[in-house]
This record gives sequence, C-alpha cells and structure tokens, in this order.
Amino acid sequence: MTRQPITRVGLQFGGYSLAGVPDDKLFTRIADAARAAEAAGFDSLWTMDHLHQISTVGSRDEPILEAYTTTAALAAVTSVARLGVLVTACGFRNPALLAKMVTTIDVISGGRAILGIGAGWYEEEYRAYGLDFPPPAKRLAELAEAVQVCRAMFTEYAPRFSGTYHSIHEPLNMPRPLNVDGPPILIGGGGERVTIPLIARLGDACNFFGGPATVRHKIEVLERACAAVGRDSSEITKTWLGHVILTDSEWELHEQLDRLAALLELTPSAARGFALCGTREEVRRQVMEYRSIGVEGFILTVLDPTDLAHLHAVGTTLRKALDE
Repeated sequence: MTRQPITRVGLQFGGYSLAGVPDDKLFTRIADAARAAEAAGFDSLWTMDHLHQISTVGSRDEPILEAYTTTAALAAVTSVARLGVLVTACGFRNPALLAKMVTTIDVISGGRAILGIGAGWYEEEYRAYGLDFPPPAKRLAELAEAVQVCRAMFTEYAPRFSGTYHSIHEPLNMPRPLNVDGPPILIGGGGERVTIPLIARLGDACNFFGGPATVRHKIEVLERACAAVGRDSSEITKTWLGHVILTDSEWELHEQLDRLAALLELTPSAARGFALCGTREEVRRQVMEYRSIGVEGFILTVLDPTDLAHLHAVGTTLRKALDE
C-alpha cells in the first residue's frame, strides 16, 4: 500500500537558548513558535531527544527541555501539526513504556503522534545520567527489537515479544492509538549495512541529511534494501533534515551561514550542504532539487525559532514550492 508522506514541511526545535528569555518563559515562547509554524503551513513539529545540548546546536550547559514532556505539552497547545521526536534515543527508555508515552501523545493530540526512533549516539549524556552505552552493534540490535515492541504495542491487544534485549508479556496499552495502524514509525540514521535495511523491513519513514548527492545515494541504498525484502519503497516517506536560512540580504545570508558553519564546525561553503539558504527563489530551486531525487518531506531547523516573521516566510515558501 502506498502511503501519504507523514510530513512535507516540518519544524524541529533543536535548542532552547533564547536570547533574553528566562527559563520560566521558555515554553511560552516555544508554544508561540509552534502555533506560528502551524499557521505558516508547517505540518509537523519535532523536538530533539538530548539531555545535554550537542555542540552542533549550542553550548553544553545551555537549557534543553526533555523531549517527550515537551512534545506532550505541544500536543495540548497545537491543533493540526503532527508531533514527533527526531529521534528518540533507544537506550533512554524501555520501549514498551515509550510506546505508551507516544500513544498518550497520540490521544492528547487527536491522532497526530509520530514515533521517531534511533540507536542513540551521544555517549556523554548516557554516562552523565548513569545509562548503559553499549557498542554500536548492540545498540542497533536493541533498536531493531525496540521498533518491534513499539509496533506490537500500537497494533495488538496484550502483545508478547521475546528478544535478546527486550521482552513484553501481554502489556495493555489503553487507550489505544487513534489510528488502527498506530502512529507511524520514523527510523533515524543512514548506516548502509544495518540501519537502512532495518528501515526497509520495519520503518514507515526515514530521515537523511547532507547534500543532494549524498541523499540520492542513501535513497538508492534504501530502494535496493526494500527490493531485497520484497517491499515497495514508496511505502516509506523519505525526509531530509537540515537548516533553513531565508533572506534577500546577501550580507545577512553570509552572517547566518558563518554562524551555522561555526556550530557545525565546517566552512561556510560546506555548511551550505546542510541548509536550504538564500532568497525565496533560490530556496525553491534547492527544494526542487531534493524532490527530484526522491525527498518527500523536509524537517527544518531555524537559528532563531522566536523570529516568527522568518518562520512564516519559510513555511509559506516551502509549501508553495511543494505545491507546484
């Protein structure tokens, strides 16, 4: 069965260090941005599952809100956008409990939840919080089992699963998700030997980043992996994650690219490969290039989510490009 894309234009909240905003006003400003993004045409909103801020977004000790409690709060203050975490670190939560949490968000939001999940990678926060951080092979094996547990929790009454790392014994997930298939599952990561084949077997969506050549290659690997298991790759929504800088000012574009490059620890020219940037027409052309290689959805981070005028311009520009 061919699915509709789970998102076409998404906004990710990557950081909560907002200039001049005290901690007790952080969520108020994020909620304002979420509602403005909905009004501008963003059809999904995403939080980032980190407990310490990562260097490519901000400083280690800046404020960061826990992903799932924030997403649940966003469910209560928004009305149409789908909601997910990009992506859940598998080792942070028991997968059956995670499925219960996502189902609760689905109920709160009227059926708008998405489960985004990956193997987890930021060792520092695992160690700081006293969580095990196994080698990559084990984390990926745990991820595969966690996806199966979540799917069972979404779709079965009192499911059972017995794996090497996870097991469930007839848990009741009541109330049920609002859609019979449960929330769609986006599996994050672009590893070609394990992760992409896992997406081909078990995922409803994937998420890649990088320039068009890199993403085209990842999609081709996914298509081959789908063929190997007898699955139609059109069932899987292909999404791209990156930044967006929309401006008519050449000076402002260079200033923002310099800021982004510093965060990503890249040169400004290299940082362009991780961003849609420039005028509306330039961004439209970049969107069309990604679409031509199979990208269906764009999940975007902005340097300042409280700049509501910029959010509106980005949302309307992307939706117009995608509607062409």
